[in-house]
Amino acid sequence: MRNQLFYATLKRVCVFLLICLPFKGFSQSWQAGGFLGISNYSGDLVQQRVDLKYTRYSIGAFVKRDINRYLTLRAGLTYGRIAGADSTNRDTLLLARNLSFRSPVFEAQLAAEINFLDLDVKHFTPYVFGGVALFSFYPTTKDARGNTVNLRPLSTEGQGMAEYPTRKQYNLRQFSIPFGAGIKILITDNWIAGFEIGLRKTFTDYLDDVSLTYVDQATLLRSKGPTAVEVAYRGDEVNPAHAVPGTYPADGTIRGSAKYKDWYAFTGFTLSYRFGGGGRNVWGRQKASSCPRF
Repeated sequence: MRNQLFYATLKRVCVFLLICLPFKGFSQSWQAGGFLGISNYSGDLVQQRVDLKYTRYSIGAFVKRDINRYLTLRAGLTYGRIAGADSTNRDTLLLARNLSFRSPVFEAQLAAEINFLDLDVKHFTPYVFGGVALFSFYPTTKDARGNTVNLRPLSTEGQGMAEYPTRKQYNLRQFSIPFGAGIKILITDNWIAGFEIGLRKTFTDYLDDVSLTYVDQATLLRSKGPTAVEVAYRGDEVNPAHAVPGTYPADGTIRGSAKYKDWYAFTGFTLSYRFGGGGRNVWGRQKASSCPRF
């Protein structure tokens, strides 16, 4: 009988702790908001880590759940565009290659934010975040006549071709690891503004459709047609003032580098509205806990 009473009491205490400890001194609240900023790419078509000449726009929406003063969970959707081109590089080898691309990026993200300060006390807080994302992309380029060409179906590096069995066609939907840092500013009890820099580590080297080596010109022509040959090597289109026009390279000639995967980044401003837990007065400072009584 005593053991039964002990275990019943222990069970109630455990339930009490599970329900009340995460909310002690804090009433959870939700946030809904938007993001507006820029997007950038890092890969085979830029000399430096990021080429700001190819900065494009990004826009998004998100919801957040404040677990406590220092932990926030969030889910969001972001759309951006990325681009790059050899024509603006200084390296003569890259100028002679003369490749270019552009791609939309659509991302769905789940992440956690770690806030360093109590936002309602300090009215601002730096934070870091990390999570997981699923994104889609679709690289294209402009041909010599200015027409938009979809690159993936052309297998510019032999992807999916029988002659190159180890080169599988890349997936246009991939996972990435988003992480970064930012700052939040409490404008009113309910409105929160912020600025965030977010990097995305991907597991693909084909955001720009460039990774490995050139494939045999005749084989590519036979399998995918003249457009594939035209966009796989653009060195015959370069301006002689910047580089010497070339001819299609031999099979196996280096085209890109698979040593590092491609990255993309979203940087910009956020604005969110906090609700559900209300503003400062319901973060446990004036209102009592709603823990159950035994």
